[in-house]
Amino acid sequence: MGIPSFYRWLLDRYPRTVVDAIEEEPPDATKPNPNGKEFDNLYLDMNGIIHPCFHPEGLPPPKSYDDIFAAIFSYIDRVFSIVRPRKLLFLAIDGVAPRAKMNQQRSRRFRAAKDAEAASREMTFESEEEKAAYFEQCKKMDSNVITPGTEFMALLSSALRYYIHLRMNKDPGWRGVKVILSDANVPGEGEHKIMSYIRLQRNLPGYDVNTRHCLYGLDADLIMLALASHELHFFILREDVRGARSNDKHQHENMKKSKKMEVEGENLEGFISRQKFQAKRKSSKKKSIFTQKKKKKKLKLERLIDDFVFMCLFVGNDFLPHIPSLEISEGAIDLLMMVYKKEFRKMGGYLTNSFKVNLKRVEHFVQVLASHECAIFRRRRQMQKERGLRHRRFSNKKNTRSSSNLISQNHRNLSSVETQTPINLSSVGTNAVVDEIKLGETKGWKERFYAEKFEAETKDVCEKIRRHAVSKYIEGICWVMHYYYEGVCSWQWFYPYHYAPFASDFSGVDELKIEFTLGKPFKPFDQLLSVLPAASAHALPLFYRKLMTDMSSPLSDFYPTDFELDMNGKHFSWQVMVDSVLIFCLMVLI
Repeated sequence: MGIPSFYRWLLDRYPRTVVDAIEEEPPDATKPNPNGKEFDNLYLDMNGIIHPCFHPEGLPPPKSYDDIFAAIFSYIDRVFSIVRPRKLLFLAIDGVAPRAKMNQQRSRRFRAAKDAEAASREMTFESEEEKAAYFEQCKKMDSNVITPGTEFMALLSSALRYYIHLRMNKDPGWRGVKVILSDANVPGEGEHKIMSYIRLQRNLPGYDVNTRHCLYGLDADLIMLALASHELHFFILREDVRGARSNDKHQHENMKKSKKMEVEGENLEGFISRQKFQAKRKSSKKKSIFTQKKKKKKLKLERLIDDFVFMCLFVGNDFLPHIPSLEISEGAIDLLMMVYKKEFRKMGGYLTNSFKVNLKRVEHFVQVLASHECAIFRRRRQMQKERGLRHRRFSNKKNTRSSSNLISQNHRNLSSVETQTPINLSSVGTNAVVDEIKLGETKGWKERFYAEKFEAETKDVCEKIRRHAVSKYIEGICWVMHYYYEGVCSWQWFYPYHYAPFASDFSGVDELKIEFTLGKPFKPFDQLLSVLPAASAHALPLFYRKLMTDMSSPLSDFYPTDFELDMNGKHFSWQVMVDSVLIFCLMVLI
């Protein structure tokens, strides 16, 4: 996920940093790159390939693992033919993640299981055999198996080794290219294993500083990692997801094409939606963001980049919830940059020095942000009211049209009028979540927030939780910076809350002592126990399954089948907070 809405912000604010990639048909990787640039190294964040092939959007789902592997091979071929690396191809699959990532992984997987259960309840079957076959197929094609330690990941590694061996021996475009496969057995997230490799190579004698890198992946945090690398030539390749979703007709044609391929047995590309690829140029982005600032005073561009990466952590990352008042869609990045430019001299200079964070300056910076907090909440509240009003008006018009159509039909068939159910217009919008906190509006909104989200029953408890949340959040910011720039500094560290404190709560930050203990990566089966719901117990060995599904198991309480979803002011389902049990207690047990 990375930073929600960051890519959209980048496109809107700096459109010249993104260009459409040129694809030749038929592709020939031995020829010069048609995009006018030659690349030395291509890095594939494989999760950005595995997931679209496992559950393709707008296309029929694959029927077997072999179909998925064939689609993955075709996808890699396509990316390789676009980039045409001359020296290195690095394929990185997510291994065991740091503990800081596991709460998010658990939330996503529990939500996926809940959605799958809801979908299955809407299915109708003609026989018990058909029902059993459906659920068996659902179990086999459960996307939660895309987690280190499962049989699927082991089979995928074997399939990729076969694919690499075949291409290196048969494809002229692969000749002379070094290939590295870092599979799920190697600890660490795929993109961070890639960055660790780049840092390692850069420290070797004789490293060419003009090496041209291209990294494929969909996560927005890849942009931050590219900036943090400080490499001169770094491109990011990704599908034009926003354009793809707006082109329903194109998706429909792809679906028809894929069905035809399946019938004819030509299903190598039948599970890949042929969307345009886009390349992001890191160097032009660096200049466009900071040119205005740099002209005023002699500043170090690389230090400004580090500070930009740091500031963006407050609006979203995979390890910490974002500050409540900071939403990219509401102009949070522009606010961060405005405050940074205005307060740069007052706070004493840069916020960071590489991965090291100056906490005194950070406290000054966040306190200035806090002065905008109440205004942001009030504006957000007003926008929500206006949005709700528009929704009710639209629903009323829609229902009125439906009523008119119904009346017209009933004039033709008067006998059916008595059987029709009247439309209750007053029921529209009654399912909306009532906001009892009212951030920034009435007195005591902070106390109400901590009481509801942190279960703080008294003022003393509220203050204690607030201080602890701020302390752990600052620890987290420092942890993420180290992770981006130097790699994991602690495999065990994690943020112990679902929600972030307010910007106005960040006081006494410069007095904190931040220390980490490296520790060791978790074992794959331990991670599976920590992040998978009981519905995905089939992904584990039989003995482990009982720990998840047996009611007498000491771990049974950690696998609820029903749990609350907290909209927390969000508008889209993927933004919903899964209010499931945090995994720190579970980790103690295993």
